[in-house]
Amino acid sequence: MLMVGNVGVNRVRADCLDFTDVRTIEQMVYQRPGGFEATVKGYFYQRARDQDLRLARRVIQGERFHPATRSLWFFRPEGDCPAQWYGQWNTGRFKAHCFFSPTEEDCPQI
Repeated sequence: MLMVGNVGVNRVRADCLDFTDVRTIEQMVYQRPGGFEATVKGYFYQRARDQDLRLARRVIQGERFHPATRSLWFFRPEGDCPAQWYGQWNTGRFKAHCFFSPTEEDCPQI
């Protein structure tokens, strides 16, 4: 959950690639295309729990977790993580999810 939060905050901080017009958490979550799947499929069926809010605050306050430290994308493949995904490099896997980050040249703000 913390690493997914890192990706979200990175997308808001980034002024590059697919995220030049994303300046708030709400814009990032509901961005089309590219926002979070839960907003499209209706997975938000309950209010955030206290634990969820605490985790979100940690990420918003700047905590970063490898492999999502600079990542703008993640997904859950059926097999191994590919080396690249849409031209972005794999920075690692955590449990079932692979994380992908732009180069410093493409997105220096993150």
